Amino acid sequence: MSGCCGSEAKFDGISDDYKKRLWIVIALNALMFFVEVSAGYLSKSQALQADALDFLGDAMTYGLSLAVIGHSIRMRTNVALIKGVSLLIMGLWVLGSTVYRVFAMDVPQAEVMGIIGFMALLVNLTSVLILVRYKDGDANVRSVWLCSRNDAIGNVAVMLAAVGVWGTASGWPDLIVAAIMAGLFLSSSVQIIKQALQERAHLTGDKQHG
Repeated sequence: MSGCCGSEAKFDGISDDYKKRLWIVIALNALMFFVEVSAGYLSKSQALQADALDFLGDAMTYGLSLAVIGHSIRMRTNVALIKGVSLLIMGLWVLGSTVYRVFAMDVPQAEVMGIIGFMALLVNLTSVLILVRYKDGDANVRSVWLCSRNDAIGNVAVMLAAVGVWGTASGWPDLIVAAIMAGLFLSSSVQIIKQALQERAHLTGDKQHG
């Protein structure tokens, strides 16, 4: 992610417009968590449950982003690190639970997966459009953009998994998509942690030369 790290000139989310947009996205994510976790449980879909966990994590981390707007760069990078580590934990949990489901496989309900996946995609595309103006901010702001982008990708994958489950009468497409989503969590966590550490190092360097 060259060109997006380590500069105080990065947008830090302090504008009222960004705050309003973030509140809307938080509400959308919280609502979809409840819808998707229920649907994932009832349909026995690991991919839907992974996506529901992602919605919950996003709502919580967006709340953190909102809380630190206007605070020091060090505070914002600390929160970005927390979000990066939480994404890492989520990715490992989804990966581990997916491996477990390999040995206790149920065939999920493809129709429910497809309908809920499409609903979630609409919500996440809305979130992406709401936040796209601020996608190149500092580590804290960029982490919000990455989460929204990953959600939209994950929703498309869930719908593809639904088609796969319907076509094969097997749970494997669902588990494969869940594993891919775990990989997205892990990849984003590395990007967020790396940028936050670079911004912290830049701040430390400025103080040493000040």
